[in-house]
Amino acid sequence: MQQHAHGIGKVSWRMAAQATLHCLTGCAIGEVLGMVIGTALGWGNVQTMILAIVLAFFFGYALTLRGVLKAGVDFKTAFRVALAADTLSIAVMELIDNAVIAFWPGAMDAHLSDPMFWWILAIALAAAFVITTPVNKWMIGRGKGHAVVHQYHH
Repeated sequence: MQQHAHGIGKVSWRMAAQATLHCLTGCAIGEVLGMVIGTALGWGNVQTMILAIVLAFFFGYALTLRGVLKAGVDFKTAFRVALAADTLSIAVMELIDNAVIAFWPGAMDAHLSDPMFWWILAIALAAAFVITTPVNKWMIGRGKGHAVVHQYHH
């Protein structure tokens, strides 16, 4: 693991985009599930958004955890790898995604059955992807983020 302290050098945009897409998948699952649950329970916007964010982190970490555990790593180590690999990426993604939704006129009042809800969610996730990809590129180049996971891929 010492190799990561020095970084891995030049990182392609493709590698950064793949890492970001991985995080985006978990975030999108958590976001939608959180909104569905919050809506079904009749929660307000703030409670629903908090649940969606918590679930976005949960599913983002879970996807990484699944892959690292599959490589034969013990749970404690795999959990640490997932935290190291995804925390900043998911945090940036959630900040952008939720800011778009919070500040888009009418977005917070759109219901799951409203096409506006889905269009704004798609725009918010796309914006999160575009803004988070350079963050992941920078982190991977320094041996952080998804660079930590790459040693467990075969």
